[in-house]
Amino acid sequence: MKDSFFFDGVDEVVIRQERDKARKLRKSQWWKTKLSTGICHYCGEKFPAKQLTMDHLLPVTRGGSSSKGNIVACCRGCNTKKRDMMPDEFLEKMEK
Repeated sequence: MKDSFFFDGVDEVVIRQERDKARKLRKSQWWKTKLSTGICHYCGEKFPAKQLTMDHLLPVTRGGSSSKGNIVACCRGCNTKKRDMMPDEFLEKMEK
């Protein structure tokens, strides 16, 4: 059996499970409704639904889960810049 490794203390198996849950949520009516607003959670700008991505407020690599309370829609630009930061870390960085 392959040795598992950790991201910030989170086992890769747990990360894989949470990402699988996120893939399932992307197909749900709940997610489609979120996308229909067209608003990025971070910058507040309006985008077509196809330009929004799923972001975990508390990143999976830092112990976050793929639950409705931990997932927001955001633009690709914000998601790319946020990476695995916490929301407050990201917003602080954006203010600078």
